[in-house]
Order: sequence, then C-alpha cells, then structure tokens
Amino acid sequence: MIITYQGVESLKIQFGDTVIAYNPVSKDSKFRTSRYGADIVLISTNLPDFNGIDQASRGDKEPFAITGPGEYEIGGIFIRGFLSNTKYDGKDSINTIYLLNLEGMNLCFLGALSSISSIDSQALEALDDIDILFVPIGGDGVLTPAEANKIAVQLEPKIIIPTHYGDGLSATALKSFLKEGGEEGIKPEDKLTLKKKDLEGKEGDIVVLSAAS
Repeated sequence: MIITYQGVESLKIQFGDTVIAYNPVSKDSKFRTSRYGADIVLISTNLPDFNGIDQASRGDKEPFAITGPGEYEIGGIFIRGFLSNTKYDGKDSINTIYLLNLEGMNLCFLGALSSISSIDSQALEALDDIDILFVPIGGDGVLTPAEANKIAVQLEPKIIIPTHYGDGLSATALKSFLKEGGEEGIKPEDKLTLKKKDLEGKEGDIVVLSAAS
C-alpha cells in the first residue's frame, strides 16, 4: 500500500492496480486540486474542499463514489461509514467517518470532524483495532491540534497521519500537534509505503506526509 497526501484532507491510497481517493479537493474550492484516476472515492462532507469526485475520474470511467454512512463492499474492500457532524466553513454539515479494511489493515478517516462529542458511543465502539488513523488537526471548523491528539490517544491506532494543515490552512497546527504528541523532531515524508508486517511494534507512531506538488 502506498499513501500520499494531496493537501487539505485529500489522500491517495494505492494498492496494486486499485486507487482509492479520499476527500479530493473540488475544482470549486479555493485550494489547489490534484487530478488523478481512482476506482473508489470516499467523501466525508459535501463541501467543495472535500467533494471533488470530478477530479478522480479516469477518462470516461467514473469512480464508485461513497458519500455517506452505511456499509459497503466493493471488489473485496469492506467499508463502513459512521455519522458525525462538522461545523466546517461555519456550516452545520454531515461528516462521515470511514473505516475500511485493506490488505489486512484497518484504516480510519475522521474527515472534517469538528468535535469528539459528535461521535456517538456505538461508532466509538466500532472504531476498534485501528492500524492507520487519518486525523484533521487544523482547527477553524475541524479538530484543534489538542483535540486531534486527544482522540488519537483514545482510539489507540498504530500509526497516526495528520491532515488539514498548511497550504492556506493553519501554518502552526502541525507544530502544535507534534508537540502535543511529543514528536517534535519528525521530518515529512513524500509517501508512506506500508505492508501489514511493518505495523509490528508500532503504538501511536506519527507519520507526517508532505503535500504532493
């Protein structure tokens, strides 16, 4: 599995010939878009900074788009979406937390979550045995660095990947988040290449990914 960060909350997950796009930035957003073909698109919040399904098409082929809570199976990939909410951009909106199993690893995307309290107890119970947690840290409608660290500690993932900072968003969020997690010396990586065996011995390790140019 290869994970790259495209900016804001946009992530590209590639395994074999299959590509999953998470929260691709729409062409209607003020943020820079990254266009690449995907087989599956996960959208947490129906706002321009996250709902760029059009940016993930591959020629005439449209990706399979998941835009809300529920249970899904596509090509042997199991995905569960849990209802939460966000106040991003000053609007009360639905935010879907996605948990998916890929190559024997559980990936959890918190989306544009703005409050830990908006995750109900049933969803929290289901968010168990997380291998990789993608958590927004930028504040201003999503979790603050302190809140992001708190929920990361609570969910006990093996690897934590922060999103939603820099490039027109908070310039200090990453530094604050790393300080909260006691990992101030971490250097950004261009991508994360990972196999199940690589998770052995990891307990809340933070990995910082540079936004693709």
